[in-house]
Amino acid sequence: MLNQKKIYYKALLEKDESYVGVFYAGVKTTSVFCIATCRARKPKFENVEFFSSFKSALDAGYRPCKICRPTENAAPGAIIKAISLISNNPKNKITDYQLRQNQLSPEIIRRWFKKHYGITFHAYQRMYRINNAFQELKSGKNVINTAMDSGYNSLSGFGYTYKKIMKKSPSTSNQQDIILIDRFTTPLGPMFVCATSLGVCLLEFVDRRMLETEFEQLQSLLKMKIIFGENEHIKQTKVQIAEYFKGTRKDFTIALHTPGTLFQQTVWDCLKQIPYGELTTYKKQAQKINKPQAIRAVASANGYNRVAIIIPCHRVIGTNGELIGYGGGLERKNG
Repeated sequence: MLNQKKIYYKALLEKDESYVGVFYAGVKTTSVFCIATCRARKPKFENVEFFSSFKSALDAGYRPCKICRPTENAAPGAIIKAISLISNNPKNKITDYQLRQNQLSPEIIRRWFKKHYGITFHAYQRMYRINNAFQELKSGKNVINTAMDSGYNSLSGFGYTYKKIMKKSPSTSNQQDIILIDRFTTPLGPMFVCATSLGVCLLEFVDRRMLETEFEQLQSLLKMKIIFGENEHIKQTKVQIAEYFKGTRKDFTIALHTPGTLFQQTVWDCLKQIPYGELTTYKKQAQKINKPQAIRAVASANGYNRVAIIIPCHRVIGTNGELIGYGGGLERKNG
């Protein structure tokens, strides 16, 4: 453990970009935590402790450094550059050779994607290419041209990869929809956003409890597959969430696609009516929807809300004024 701390401390002193997102350094004398590339004055070895996630640093009582903004810059510049290569070349396969040509280490990128996305970089870009193909097929383009334009040398190879990811053949894709997912950063930490063609169906912090269960439930409810990609709803969400945290936006104009029971929908609609900057209680929510005895049911419906911030369940507190029941973590609810 001591040797690992020495390695991390050396990386902190040298501002080693390859360690961004690998560790978070908590400075005991200032109670702030930083990423490896922070420009602030470096602490003494005995005054720093390291964490594997920014959430564990928050839980330990540290607050984000205002210089390096660790919750916003958790992805190294190399990762951002690699993702840009994919988004700028959605039909082409980015090889390890091409990564090296762009001064990027395939090994570092592979480890980062595996840790933060649960898949390899190449699996991620395959999903992006297949999503691009899906959109073209849905618009009426034929399978052969789509396969060739997507960089596949054979129709069978394209069909195999497409079916493996989408769980259906390319020929049926113009009749169905998918759930796209992307990751972006905020001042309170990275978030996943999911959207169908109808609107956003999930917005959660990446370290939310039971997130995998939410993904499974969402796919089951909508009968759609989740793959990495981006559409206009996701782009709009990134812009409006950034404006919200800057203080320039109080209300959202993002289309939502939130499957749930009639009661859950009623509770979620009630949540959206809570004014910016105000708090309410589960008891008041129950009274507002004319179900004064359904306080526990209201709290449960709040817990099933998959769209954080936009459907503001963080504005609901206990009757005694205490912060309770927020899947994104009470330290975020308090913020």
